[in-house]
Amino acid sequence: MSAGKTNAMRMLDKAEVAYQLHSYDPEDGQIHGTAVAQKIGLPPEQVFKTLVAHHGNSLFVFVIPVALELDLKKAAKAAGVKNIEMLPVKDLQKWTGYIRGGCSPVGMKKLYPTYLDSSADEQEKIAVSAGKIGFQLELAPQVLAEQVSAKFVDLTREEG
Repeated sequence: MSAGKTNAMRMLDKAEVAYQLHSYDPEDGQIHGTAVAQKIGLPPEQVFKTLVAHHGNSLFVFVIPVALELDLKKAAKAAGVKNIEMLPVKDLQKWTGYIRGGCSPVGMKKLYPTYLDSSADEQEKIAVSAGKIGFQLELAPQVLAEQVSAKFVDLTREEG
């Protein structure tokens, strides 16, 4: 399966950032995070999903482990706003250039304030979408944070 270069890959290549590209078959419709982690052979705590939320006209990007949920209160606090809502899926491509299931924190139309769950900082490498369904980029979380000017913060909700 050939990726062609996505915006995310082009930006990392231009910045001479080392990453490993993983591909998986999305044809079975299993593109949710834990299925993707299994397909690329990484534990779910090393595979991260990219979520986009907004407060009014301000957009924010949150990168969290695939098996966990974004805590909107923690997200709003990190972003320095009173409250925050998930961006409707129908608006995702207009604002980011990416579609659901293929949204990378790297290479969006604009560099939005980006927050990486603090658990990423404990991993040697993490995987995030490469900007296209079926492809994941694996790289050091500190390098990812540098590329998108992300802050490490606690963003997830306890299970239960």
